[in-house]
Amino acid sequence: MLSRWMSGSSRNLDREYNCTVRLLDDSEYTCTIQRDAKGQYLFDLLCHHLNLLEKDYFGIRFVDPDKQRHWLEFTKSVVKQMRAQPPFTMCFRVKFYPTDPAALKEEITRYLVFLQIKRDLYHGRLLCKTSDAALLAAYILQAEIGDYDPGKHPEGYSSKFQFFPKHSEKLERKIAEIHKSELSGQTPATSELNFLRKAQTLETYGVDPHPCKDVSGNAAFLAFTPFGFVVLQGNKRVHFIKWNEVTKMKFEGKTFYLYVSQKEEKKIVLTYFAPTPEACKHLWKCGIENQAFYKLEKSSQVRTVSSSNLFFKGSRFRYSGRVAKEVMESSAKIKREPPEIHRAGLVPSRSCPSITHGPRLSSVPRTRRRAVHISIMEGLESLRDSAHSTPVRSASHGDAFAGPGRGGRAESSERVAVIADESYSPADSVLPTPVAEHSLELMLLSRQANGAPCSIEEEKESEAGTPAAEAEGELRALCPGTAGLGPAQAQQVNKFLLSVLRLLLVTVGLLFVLLLLLIVLTESDLDTAFFRDIRQTPEFEQFHYQYFCPLRRWFACKLRAVVNLLIDT
Repeated sequence: MLSRWMSGSSRNLDREYNCTVRLLDDSEYTCTIQRDAKGQYLFDLLCHHLNLLEKDYFGIRFVDPDKQRHWLEFTKSVVKQMRAQPPFTMCFRVKFYPTDPAALKEEITRYLVFLQIKRDLYHGRLLCKTSDAALLAAYILQAEIGDYDPGKHPEGYSSKFQFFPKHSEKLERKIAEIHKSELSGQTPATSELNFLRKAQTLETYGVDPHPCKDVSGNAAFLAFTPFGFVVLQGNKRVHFIKWNEVTKMKFEGKTFYLYVSQKEEKKIVLTYFAPTPEACKHLWKCGIENQAFYKLEKSSQVRTVSSSNLFFKGSRFRYSGRVAKEVMESSAKIKREPPEIHRAGLVPSRSCPSITHGPRLSSVPRTRRRAVHISIMEGLESLRDSAHSTPVRSASHGDAFAGPGRGGRAESSERVAVIADESYSPADSVLPTPVAEHSLELMLLSRQANGAPCSIEEEKESEAGTPAAEAEGELRALCPGTAGLGPAQAQQVNKFLLSVLRLLLVTVGLLFVLLLLLIVLTESDLDTAFFRDIRQTPEFEQFHYQYFCPLRRWFACKLRAVVNLLIDT
């Protein structure tokens, strides 16, 4: 029996799991990992496959069965982080946007960042004026198809390609004009570099928005950028806080707190409410990692951070990578022949099609093409939709924006239709950060009143993970009442029971410490200044003679009675 158990344990340890990682060009990398393989092992496999050395800007993201996004932690087992059945599906994405993309040492790194920002542009995360949008699209056109050739590119050729969720005819003509007249002779590498330099100047460069609500119940987006913490509401950026002004971040349940210390000793506490506790914890982790990466001088300065200071309550988290300054110093030491970059033959994208994939919108029925336009601002362009956080592709949510007069407004404005939403099938939608139905409706109504569009979801990302079957079985055995609940509900009940148990243990521990201190004060002969001062206070003397001494005599009497009873028997 023992040998059977040992053989079964060895089989579990040696078990292999299939992993598929979707890359930035929408190709897929498939591998197998052992049960105890760490996230760093999988990430190193990917970087070796891509021939990537400047890898600290990138990460692996996955979506759990509750549609909540996570970044894979490299110091933990891959299998233990997953909550869905294998095979696991994840995505390779830019996690920390370079402060200056042009300063990246290798062309392969710039190319991968280019693919990410091109994806951001398509999904509506990188917003810009019409003129900037035309220039960015022209750079993409030049990088992918080269110089304009009248024989290959007939009139209206730019209309066959899709750079944004919505193109206007005027914008298409402007893109073609720039491509023909201004970019001739640029190599793909040069066009990509110019694209990055332009994207870097935009206000929403590197923004990964998280949907929240402020203390008044107004919808807001929180985002972490290379330069600091951003809060956007409606058409305005209501807060921009540099990383050196952020003193602390913590969360409790759905509540996220940001502590800010500005000039003249002015201290502020910003409070926001996430849709779910899991979304709030993800927001907190992203904030901790971004602050450590962009703010600190050395990775040795990284400290373990707790979400709360109340004994054992809350989560503890530590950023495990290098910081931006160390990454730049390491990149400067790279000396090798530039690796070959394969730009041609991209795999058709599920969500961000390459411009070589045929006519735009060809797969979307005309009756489902609902464009929600974004007005272009001369100055700051507010973030009004986010693929990272609040996709609303379902028909019911899309209809909320189909108000009368919207089409006429779009036709009459020349500065409209740079980025818009297309209605997709709800089956194609994966919510990165789940939002309660009533919360989502309030957010949609609020944004409709401000003239803002519905969100644009990022690429379809499959849920990835595996349930820890053994752990779940143990928890069910400990908590029989949770057997009829689903995995998520059972997990919530177990978390509650663990919290109650921790609170009980802390309370018993405190009482025990107080009892020891009381015995030392009353019974010991220690004559230190600290104890002497306490003993001489009137309150302590009253407690000692009126309560403690009678209680001690009562215990002594009972103890003697028990001893005598034992002796007699």
